[in-house]
Amino acid sequence: MLELAAQQVVNGLLVGAIYALMALGLMVILGILRIINMAQGELYMLGGYFCYLTVAKLGVSYFPALVVAMVLTAVAGIFMDRLAIRPLMRRPFYMVFLSTLAISMILRNAAELIWGPDPQTIPSPFSPLPIVIGPIYLTTQKLFIFGAALLAVAAFAAFLRWTRAGMAIRALARDHDTALLMGIDANRIRAITFGVGAALAGAAGALIGAMFDVYPTMGELPLLKGFALVVMAGMGSVAGVFVAGLTLGVAEGLTAAFLSTGYADLVAFVVMLCVLMVKPEGLTTWGRSRA
Repeated sequence: MLELAAQQVVNGLLVGAIYALMALGLMVILGILRIINMAQGELYMLGGYFCYLTVAKLGVSYFPALVVAMVLTAVAGIFMDRLAIRPLMRRPFYMVFLSTLAISMILRNAAELIWGPDPQTIPSPFSPLPIVIGPIYLTTQKLFIFGAALLAVAAFAAFLRWTRAGMAIRALARDHDTALLMGIDANRIRAITFGVGAALAGAAGALIGAMFDVYPTMGELPLLKGFALVVMAGMGSVAGVFVAGLTLGVAEGLTAAFLSTGYADLVAFVVMLCVLMVKPEGLTTWGRSRA
């Protein structure tokens, strides 16, 4: 029993790190642009496919392919914002929401037409032989995925804290109107924000796609759980979102092990409802003066 629990905790940490990457992309787009991006799951899917094409079709090594996938997904996110979202920003909120939903459906169906509905496998450079640590079985691929996700989160936090663009993003999140009066270029920061949010989703898709498969609907559940994490952690703390993601992953793993796999996907939404009832602003927040 304890051995199973330990294994599920380790597995949950891996999945939770991927959820956290998705949630951070959603958080930064929602916090700055006030957009609920329903196409974030498809950007996650595109990251997986870009990595697959770079490795399987072009013969590039998996490690640089991860960077390529992030860059291409960021470019796709910027184009998506410029062509289908920015023209609607002065329109009612629901029109922007419906636009992202339409983009989501277009990208998903386009992926199915181009690559087909069958799952594709990203060739992995890692050995499948397990690493045994007491009762816990690991692989080098799992360790790499967790380490890469942790590195991506740390890099994102450093970007927000130490770069001029990151400081501008935080300023816009705290007080949009004052930040504009201080001379911040809103269009430039908007493009950077969407690109960074898309790159985080692409990194998550490329990382998890090497362990599982890549397919057109792979972003559906990670998107919903990413939104749940944003609600739970609130708009503000990168560390808070990451810890919430790890906690959710562990909770799902233990639920699947000791109750049923059918209940595992409910955990995020049950916790989200509890947080909404107790503390609707989330457990950690960015202070914002904009109504």
